[in-house]
Amino acid sequence: MTKVHPTAIVESGAKIDDDVIIGPYCTVSANSIIGSGTELISHVVVTGNTAIGRNNRISPFAVLGGQTQDLKYKGGLPGVRIGDNNTIREYVTVNAATNDGDYTVVGDHCLLMAYSHIAHCCNIGNQVIIANSVQIAGHVTVEDQATIEGMVGIVQFLRIGRMAFIGGLSKVSKDVPPFMIAHGDPIEVRGFNRIGMERKGCSEEARKSIKEAYRILYRTDDSLQDALSRIETELEQTDELKALITFCNSAEKGIVR
Repeated sequence: MTKVHPTAIVESGAKIDDDVIIGPYCTVSANSIIGSGTELISHVVVTGNTAIGRNNRISPFAVLGGQTQDLKYKGGLPGVRIGDNNTIREYVTVNAATNDGDYTVVGDHCLLMAYSHIAHCCNIGNQVIIANSVQIAGHVTVEDQATIEGMVGIVQFLRIGRMAFIGGLSKVSKDVPPFMIAHGDPIEVRGFNRIGMERKGCSEEARKSIKEAYRILYRTDDSLQDALSRIETELEQTDELKALITFCNSAEKGIVR
């Protein structure tokens, strides 16, 4: 049974599934949707055109669906879509998209730690960890199973590849390829995410192919295109390696190198 604290404000029109808990002093807007098993602990603001999936736990003072800070916003009903089984900690902000009908998206099984910010039109994948005070500008894509440590700043229109790991206090100004470890200001790739790949069940062949790709990309003087050509012709083409090649070839703003 849904439980709504007497001090909470749930506007008429909000769609609240069974077994939702809405704690003290929360506010839920008329256009919101909240899935079964989700808990708003207290003082949570769910506003605008925001849909939240099942079994999420949202901590005090998080604001989900707030109007974009993009000056190009011209009205309409852009929104936020958040998946299932996420943990959203204190003071997290996830802003709505800019254009009518568009969405800022957070996937499933993510951990958004305190004070992190996800701006308009971002697309956050599944099993992503975003640590304290990470600031993600608009139109950023974070692929599945990436980890971003505390107080990282990410410039708009960039991509963080699958299972990439970004060290704390870094400034990200180019795309970070999948499976790579990057750190610093200016940011540099310092290695490949061997431990992360092991923990996520990547095969020995996959880990070996990414290790060799890292060596060619970051430990030779080859140009990017020459390095990618060597990776395609010299290495066993695992799914992970194909994903790395595709990512690098499609990097509009270049990759961290």
